[in-house]
Parts: sequence; structure tokens; C-alpha cells
Amino acid sequence: MIGVGAAALTLAPEAALAGTGGTEFQATYDMLISWMTGLLGRIIAIAFIIVGLIAGVARQSILSFAIGIAAGLGLFMAPDIIDAVVSATLPIT
Repeated sequence: MIGVGAAALTLAPEAALAGTGGTEFQATYDMLISWMTGLLGRIIAIAFIIVGLIAGVARQSILSFAIGIAAGLGLFMAPDIIDAVVSATLPIT
């Protein structure tokens, strides 16, 4: 009898809970997002651009400056991109 019950439990499908949990991390997520899009994120983005400009002048190449701008923009836009990717839905046809 015990073997039949164990077999029934292993064959029974589990409830789909993907994407429904994780509320215990919401405060941390909100804090990191506010840092990235707030004053701290802007300061870091400006620092990326300044470091890229200095590296570009030292190497005599505009590429380092472009990478600094891309890094600053990527840091500032990352929360919006992550939210768009994670919350994307498939179109209904």
C-alpha cells in the first residue's frame, strides 16, 4: 500500500508556480533599482563617461569614450530593459 501511494505522488503533476514567488527579495530589488536610476546611478554613469574620455585621450582613440558612454547608458537603462524582458508576454494568435 505504501508503495502505491508513493508511486501516485511521484506521478502526480506539481502545481505550476513559476514567477509567483520571490516577494522576500522585493525590497532588495527596489533598493537596487532606485540606486541605479537615482542619483547614485547618474554619478556612476558620469564616472564611466569621464573615465572613457580620459582613456580615449590617453590612447588617442574615440572608441574608449564611446565605450564609456555605452557603459553609462547601459547602467542607467538596465532596469527598464530587464523589466521589459522579464515581463514580456507572447502574442495571442
